[in-house]
Amino acid sequence: MANRHFSEPITRIISDIAELGKYLWQKGWAERNAGNISVNINEYVPDEMKAELSEQQEACLELDTSYPGIAGYYFLVTGTGKRMRDLAVDPEHNALMIRVNDKGTGYYILSLSGIDTNIHPTSELFAHLAIHQQLVANGACERAVVHTHPNELISITQIRDFCNERALNRLLWGMHPETMVIVPDGAGYLPYMLPGSREIADATLEKFQNHKVVIWEKHGCFAIGRDVFEAFDLIDTLAKSAQIYFQCRAAGHEPEGLTDERIAELKELSKKFLT
Repeated sequence: MANRHFSEPITRIISDIAELGKYLWQKGWAERNAGNISVNINEYVPDEMKAELSEQQEACLELDTSYPGIAGYYFLVTGTGKRMRDLAVDPEHNALMIRVNDKGTGYYILSLSGIDTNIHPTSELFAHLAIHQQLVANGACERAVVHTHPNELISITQIRDFCNERALNRLLWGMHPETMVIVPDGAGYLPYMLPGSREIADATLEKFQNHKVVIWEKHGCFAIGRDVFEAFDLIDTLAKSAQIYFQCRAAGHEPEGLTDERIAELKELSKKFLT
């Protein structure tokens, strides 16, 4: 970074966010400014840097809802209106750091370069902060939240037969053994709601009580992980299963899928894999 001197973990996370931006663009999951990413970096900001940043922060921007559970926390967040393909090559001008104020009622914008670049956080900030607050409250190990638009998963939700959690997960688990092993809890499913609304943020938060991926009907999905790549892997695995389904159908065949017995075997295997 040009004018900021970050700790090695923060520098690495910024690099990871940029790398993920490239993956999402190459996958075709990030049309124009689609998708957003946030990472809780609070544990990596030393006290001396917090003091330095507090002197440079601009006016506090108020939030419609308070987040007392993450008051004072620092996050890396992608910018609103920014393209993933640009994030990949120039994170300083397409992402930013924010600090939630000491009451959890607003936030301060801190540029990555130390120069005012007039970047504001993603329009899905409400959902991101709500998810991070829940993760912190639960003592979870996940620090990263990724939202993207996987073609295959969006396509599945255009088919009414799969527009419910049970049918959707049964299909995805049945297409490839790795899906049950890597995503044993399946994906949470939400019917279409207005993007960026308080309604979809609250509903997503509820689904993350039991899932690490939440699919939004006809829109995309959110995932959490210990880092951005773990979150990406969950989405990528589910998307591959959906792709296999569509490739079988395109070849003129209804895919056979795995039996319930085979899926049950894999669920037991996943318990060993994830411990």
